[in-house]
Amino acid sequence: MEINDITYKIRGAIFAVYNVLGPGLLESVYELALMHELSKQGLKVERQVKIDVYYDGVLLPTDFRLDILVEDSVIIELKSVEAIKDVHHKQLLTYMRLAKKSAGILVNFNTDKITESIFRKVL
Repeated sequence: MEINDITYKIRGAIFAVYNVLGPGLLESVYELALMHELSKQGLKVERQVKIDVYYDGVLLPTDFRLDILVEDSVIIELKSVEAIKDVHHKQLLTYMRLAKKSAGILVNFNTDKITESIFRKVL
């Protein structure tokens, strides 16, 4: 499946979750609901995926995890915050680089306008 097809399905799943749950819940609730919705669409989804972080050729002893990984190719970084900040965009790009994934989606569920709170990133 192509990246564009995957991200299209992810956006649809985000809308479905938001339309049922609305804003104001904890990030963990949206994570579980989105996992369920993506699985219903037949997508391979994993949550809290551990990725290794290397510095100067040394594996750092961290427990670094991605929120959701879809089809082993798209990272979803979930937020439930008052406002998305520049650092959130940079965070997703760093996660994509570390995990060696070319696509990611940043979403903030704590909003009145979900269409303006979904950001697609490509390296």
